[in-house]
Amino acid sequence: MKPVNLLPESQRRRASADAGKTSYIVIGVLAVLLAMSGLYVLTGNQATSRANEAAAASAEADRLEAQVAQLGSFGDFAAIKEQRAATVRQLAASRFDWERLMRELARVLPKGGWLQQATASVTGEVDSSSASSGSTAAAATGAVGGPAARLTGCMPRQGDVADMMLRLRRMYRVEDVQLKESVVEDLKAPASITSCGRYYKFDVNVTFSATPVAEAPDGQVRVPAALGGGS
Repeated sequence: MKPVNLLPESQRRRASADAGKTSYIVIGVLAVLLAMSGLYVLTGNQATSRANEAAAASAEADRLEAQVAQLGSFGDFAAIKEQRAATVRQLAASRFDWERLMRELARVLPKGGWLQQATASVTGEVDSSSASSGSTAAAATGAVGGPAARLTGCMPRQGDVADMMLRLRRMYRVEDVQLKESVVEDLKAPASITSCGRYYKFDVNVTFSATPVAEAPDGQVRVPAALGGGS
């Protein structure tokens, strides 16, 4: 049997129009939902990508920090090496050749005279009983001061004391020689190691330059072997 639409013609057109509007609304809603789904997926992908980038950057930062820490130990070692080298250079600059001083003294002392005491210091503290220990500490701390020596002893004649002072002035690095005293202790007593007796007891301060000078004595090209040289 063939179906028959019993609705009036006007009602038929209205129903068709409503059905068309409903279809458009459904399609619009589906399009909005699809767009929102795409936006959500895109946002999620971007968030995941940025999280991965942040994790990679954090890992790279950790690697660089470890590398810096590893290189920092080399930097500390280099600083310690330079500090030690500077200390060695400072000690070498403040070093004084006391062995050569004693060699020269043995050559310049006039015949018949001798030393009773010789005190030396790289800082000039020759009047102190602790000059030797003070000199070592001053050299280690970089204290500034010219080397000096104090010589006391006995000479048969006053002229021998004057000759000794002239010879001392020609010694290596000597800048000044000062006579503190030259007296006879006892005209009737014999001279000995502990007492000058009728000899002249001298007390001389010798000041040296703070920095090394030419090694060879005046008028010579090389340092004599007797003074520690190679010729």
